[in-house]
Amino acid sequence: MIVLDSLEQFQQLYRAGRKWQRCVEAINNIDNIPAGVAHSIGDSLAYRVTRDTTTDALFVRHRRYFEVHYYLQGRQKIEYAPRQELQPVECYRDDTDREYLKGVGKTQQVHEGQLVICENHEAYRFISEEPVKKVVLNVTIEDGYFHNK
Repeated sequence: MIVLDSLEQFQQLYRAGRKWQRCVEAINNIDNIPAGVAHSIGDSLAYRVTRDTTTDALFVRHRRYFEVHYYLQGRQKIEYAPRQELQPVECYRDDTDREYLKGVGKTQQVHEGQLVICENHEAYRFISEEPVKKVVLNVTIEDGYFHNK
């Protein structure tokens, strides 16, 4: 898991690459979209604004997409662990790009203004003790576009 302190830090570190530029484009567009409605930019990024108040019971891991969370309001804990340290509960499904796991990981609290990049070798579980508003971006692990499109 990569935690960055600001959007500016994200822009400095990830300025190369179309998919990272599209992340910034999506974040800059959040005032124009209603919460809970998914949007996409090209075929490499989908995003939505969420108002999250739930706690995930299981860890989730993706293979084809990174998840990037940009926190707009509130605080949230994230429990994360390497995939090999967790036990499978539901096998990976290609149509959802998810597998569900259980176990125990490390916990880190994040807050308004920070960005979290969920890497593919780890699984994540989001713990909400208060309402949180954030942008969730699903970014392809591919360097450019999907090869089958």
